[in-house]
Amino acid sequence: MNNKNVAEIVEISKKIPCEKSIEGQIEIMEQYTETYQRFSGQSLAKREIECLKVLFPKLFRKIESTDIIIGRSDVLPIGFGCVTSVGGVGHYCVFSKMEKMRQDSGDPELIERLNRLEKFWDTHDTRSLFFQERLTETTLGKFVDAKYPAILTARLSGMYLDYPKLIRLGVPGLEAEIEGCMKNEQDEEKIDLYQCFLECLQLLRESIKYHIEMCKKEKEDSADQKRKKQMDVLTEALEHLLISKPATMIEGIELAWIYTMISSVVNYGRMDVYLGELLEQDLNAGRYTEEEAIEYIKSFFKLLEARRTNVNGRVIVGGKGRTNPKAGDLFCKLALKAVMANRDIEPQFTLRIYEGMDQEVYNLALEVIATGCTYPILYNDEVNIPSVQKALRVDEETAKNYVPFGCGELVISGQSVGTPNACMNLLKILNISLNAGIDPWDGKDKSGGLEMKAAEDINSFEDVYAQYAKLLEYYIVKTANAHKYSYELMNTQVKFLFTSLLTDDCIARGKAVLDGGARYLGGTNETYGNINASDSLTAIKYWVFDKKKYTLRQVVDGICSNFEGAQEMRNDLIDAPKYGNDLLYADEITARLHEFVCNKVAEQADRLGFHSYNVVVINNQVNTEWGRKTSASADGRLSGVYMNNGNNPQGGADKNGPTAMLNSLVRLKTDIHAGSVQNMKFSRSLFATKMENIKALLRTYFKKGGGQIMISVVSKGELEDAYQNPEKYPNLLVRVGGFSAKFVNLDKDVQLEVISRTLN
Repeated sequence: MNNKNVAEIVEISKKIPCEKSIEGQIEIMEQYTETYQRFSGQSLAKREIECLKVLFPKLFRKIESTDIIIGRSDVLPIGFGCVTSVGGVGHYCVFSKMEKMRQDSGDPELIERLNRLEKFWDTHDTRSLFFQERLTETTLGKFVDAKYPAILTARLSGMYLDYPKLIRLGVPGLEAEIEGCMKNEQDEEKIDLYQCFLECLQLLRESIKYHIEMCKKEKEDSADQKRKKQMDVLTEALEHLLISKPATMIEGIELAWIYTMISSVVNYGRMDVYLGELLEQDLNAGRYTEEEAIEYIKSFFKLLEARRTNVNGRVIVGGKGRTNPKAGDLFCKLALKAVMANRDIEPQFTLRIYEGMDQEVYNLALEVIATGCTYPILYNDEVNIPSVQKALRVDEETAKNYVPFGCGELVISGQSVGTPNACMNLLKILNISLNAGIDPWDGKDKSGGLEMKAAEDINSFEDVYAQYAKLLEYYIVKTANAHKYSYELMNTQVKFLFTSLLTDDCIARGKAVLDGGARYLGGTNETYGNINASDSLTAIKYWVFDKKKYTLRQVVDGICSNFEGAQEMRNDLIDAPKYGNDLLYADEITARLHEFVCNKVAEQADRLGFHSYNVVVINNQVNTEWGRKTSASADGRLSGVYMNNGNNPQGGADKNGPTAMLNSLVRLKTDIHAGSVQNMKFSRSLFATKMENIKALLRTYFKKGGGQIMISVVSKGELEDAYQNPEKYPNLLVRVGGFSAKFVNLDKDVQLEVISRTLN
C-alpha cells in the first residue's frame, strides 16, 4: 500500500473543508473581531448576539444534491461556540488553524491580515484567558497535554438543550414566554438578557428564511421533478416554522437542527421524545411511508455525521420517563434501521433499555450491532436511574430524564450542567507518589509541595495507599478549584445565549446558564488509568507485602528504568492478580480506589457551590494519548504504552472469559459517579450462532448491576489485518472508548489498544 492511499483514507475523518475562500473567511473573521470590539462597552449578552449575527446565516453551506433534510454549516478559526470539537469556547480563536490558513494562503497581504487578527485574539480568546490564570509549570496542563498528571480546560460541553420545549412551543411560543417574563420585570440586566433572547429568536427566523431561499434556488436549478417536490416539501415546512410550532416530523427536525447549528451544541437529546409523536402523526396522516420516513432520518443523521465532532454527536432513544412510549418506540425502530443503513461514526446512537420495554426494539438493536455497527450503545435504566438520582442529587422523576453526554457523562437533559473541565491521570499520580513526588517520566517534582516518603521508608501496603491517597486528594482539590474558576471566567466573557434559552430555568430566572440560570449547575472530572493504577497497587501488595519476593524500592527502580534488567520482576508483576478475572483479591483493591476517588471528588460539590460534582470514567483515545507520556507501572505495563479504557481491564489482562470480566465490572459502584464506559468485543461468528447466549450474558450483567455496555463485533483477525492493510478496510467501525471511529483513521498505538482487548 502506498502513502497516497493511506493519506486518502485518513482524510475521510477530517473536518470538511470550508466552503468559502480563505479571503472570504478572513473577511468574516475581521467583521466578527470589529463587532466584538465595538460592542465591548455594552453588556456581554448584547456583544454576543451582535457577534452571532456576523456569523449567521453567512456560515450556512449550500444544500447538497442528496439532502432531503437540510442544514450544513462551516466553522471558522475565529468565532463563537461551546466546545472544542466545533470551533472553540466562547469567543474563540483556534491558533493552529490560523497557522494552517497562513500556510495555505501564501499571500503576504492575507497573512498580514491573519497576523493582526491573531494578535488581538491572543489576549481575548476565552480559553487562553483561563489558561493564563490557572496553569502551573509542573502540575496542571492544557487539555490534553499528556505530560501533566492533571489537565484543564474551559468549555461548556456537558449540556443538552430542552428540545421537547422547542418543539412544543416553536419560535412564536418561545417569544411569547420571554415577553411574558419581561412584562413586569424591573431589573435592567434581566431585561437586557430577555431582549437578547428575543434577538436570538429573530436570528433563528433569519436563518430559517435563508434556508427557504436555498430550497427555492435548489428547486430552480434542478430539472428533476422528484427533486423539485422535495424542495417544495422543505420550503413549506420551513415557512410554517416562521408562524407556528412544528406540525410534522420534518418541521421538528429542521427547527431543532437549525437551532443546534447556531447554538454550537454537539449532542442532540432524547430524539424519540421530541420527534416520535410527530412521526406517528405523519404516518397516520399518510404524509409518507415508513420507508420514506427512514430516508428522512438517514438524511438527518448524515447532517450529524458531517459535523464530525468525534467524541460527541449523541442521539438518545428509549428509556423510562417518556410521555408517549409507543410513538417513541416507533421512532426507535426506524432510526435503528437508518443507523444500520448509514453505518457512520455519528450519531452516537444510544438506546436506554429497561424491564418491560418493547422487545422488538431490543432485538433490532442487537441485530444492528451484529452487522458490525458499533451502535446502539446500551444503557440500563434499572441501574442508571437510581444511580443518577443519588450521584446527581435529584428526585426519581428528574433522574428519568438522564442522558449520557459525549463520551458518557450523565446529565439531566435541558436542566443540568455536567461539563468535564478537568481530567486526572490516576496512574501517573500513583507513579509520582511511589517515587517520592518525582515523575519518573521526566524527572520533575510534581508533588505539589507535599511531603512524600521514599520507597525504602514505606513499610506497609497501607502506607503506600495512604501516600497515594494524599497526593490524589491534592490533585482532586486543585482541579476542582480550577473547574469552578473556569465557570467564573467564562461568565465574565459570555452568556451562551442560545444554550441558556433552552436550559431550565434561565428564562424564568432571567439569568444565563453559568450566571445562576441553570437549575442544576454541576461538573465532572474525567479520570484515566484507573485500572492500571489499581492493578499496580494489587501487584505491589501481592509481591512486596504478601509474598515478600521484592522490596518496594526494587519495584520503583524497575518502574523508573522501564524494567531494564528486571524482566523476571516484570513477568511476576504481569502475573499478579488482575482486575477483570472475577478475583476478589484484585477487585477489592480496584473497588477501594474507585470509591475513594469518586467520593473525594463528590465532596467538592458543596465546597464549590455546585449542585453535584462527580467522576466520569469515560475514556476515549486519551487513555492512549496519556499513556504515551506515562512511565512504566507496577502492573508490568511498559513506559509509553496505552492505559486501560474506561472501567475495562487493561487489554489482554482478562483471561477468565466474558462472564468473569463482567463480574468484576459490577463490583464497582455506579451510584457514586456520573458515568463510566464498558467495551466488549465479540466475534461475528459468536453473534451469528450464539445470539441467545449473548442475550443471556447481557441479561445477567444488567441484572447484577451493569449500567452500560458498548459492543464491537468483528471477525477473528480482522483488526490485525486492517492494521497491516488499511486499504482493505476503509469502513471498519470500532468502539474506541466513549466514541466510535473508522479503525483505519486511528493512530497506530490507538489501533493497538483496540486490538489488545479480549475477543470473546
